[in-house]
Amino acid sequence: LQKLIHLLQATDDPLIQEQALITLSNSAAFSVNQDIIRNLDGLSVIGGMLSDCVPKVKEKALNAFNNLSMNIKNQEEIQVYITQVCRNVESAPLNSDLQLAGLRLLTNMSVTSDYHHKMINSIPCFLHLLSEGTERTQIQVLKVLVNLSANPAMTGHILRAQV
Repeated sequence: LQKLIHLLQATDDPLIQEQALITLSNSAAFSVNQDIIRNLDGLSVIGGMLSDCVPKVKEKALNAFNNLSMNIKNQEEIQVYITQVCRNVESAPLNSDLQLAGLRLLTNMSVTSDYHHKMINSIPCFLHLLSEGTERTQIQVLKVLVNLSANPAMTGHILRAQV
């Protein structure tokens, strides 16, 4: 895992980055590896990939974060990227794998109300995706919106959102 994280830091080759992120993502399916990746500062390295200009690299980084977000301590670190993830969802092509990867991560990050406030500005986007997206996109957006709507503090924001 340490070598994969160092490889991510050392290369600018998108194909190598993608493969390293896929391997980290698969490794993160095991809870013991989630802690190891966090302790090796892997979350900040993966987070740095979210600003990459190659959509596939961003998508693979989001997939890795998605698996890593099953851990509360990891969520505490991943939450600093929520605004950037929301921007990626908003700017990604409609129904793209990148957009769906971002929505899956936001679903996990919105299970508890701890980070809902970071998603408020994206509610109009979520509602737009609900009306314009394919069934897969709609289902993923609904998961985020259901999580947000479980928080009474979000009710007004959802109902006032301009669509």
